[in-house]
Amino acid sequence: MASSPATLPVSNQSTVSDSQPSSISTPAIRSFLNRLTSSSSRLLSQSRPWTELADRSSFARPDSISDATSRIRKNLSYFKVNYISLLALTLALSLVTHPFSLFLLLSLLCSWSFLYVFRAPDQPVTFLNRTFSDKETLAFLVVLSIVVLFLTSVGSLLISAVMIGVAIIALHGAFRVPEDLFLDDQEAGSNAGLLSFLGGVAPAVASRV
Repeated sequence: MASSPATLPVSNQSTVSDSQPSSISTPAIRSFLNRLTSSSSRLLSQSRPWTELADRSSFARPDSISDATSRIRKNLSYFKVNYISLLALTLALSLVTHPFSLFLLLSLLCSWSFLYVFRAPDQPVTFLNRTFSDKETLAFLVVLSIVVLFLTSVGSLLISAVMIGVAIIALHGAFRVPEDLFLDDQEAGSNAGLLSFLGGVAPAVASRV
């Protein structure tokens, strides 16, 4: 009686292919989060003391519009990081008090992150048995962003929050008498920290353009 041929082991290719995208996208997300954390901590470490920002003895009415403009320019250079924090706090408070707008904005950010920024280039977007190219995915995200920002309350809420934050910063800068210590190297350091923070996501986006 003839013996049956030996069965060769067959590897599960679907399991390998399914685990590959996560191994590709996870380092990109981890690298972005590490860069975001380090840039944020470096930027916050360059902020001025908040007691100095709110020192009541340093406030005085400006003599003219040119004097107010000069004060704003100097205070922007000196309290740059503090002003950025105030603007971010104003945006955060506005979004927290409007949960629906916060949900829409977070959904939009998640869509950009997982469908475009952190998605592996060799991993197409598939929906209802149809595969979408990078251009089609980008066009969908752009249209979705326009709808969320301009056809809902998110856009008006963000604009209102930014205007309120800018008004607070302008009033503070105009009425606070600037100090004489405005060091160029510290200003350059603040710019470097901010630019490195903004550059954290640039390589991931530029690789798809």
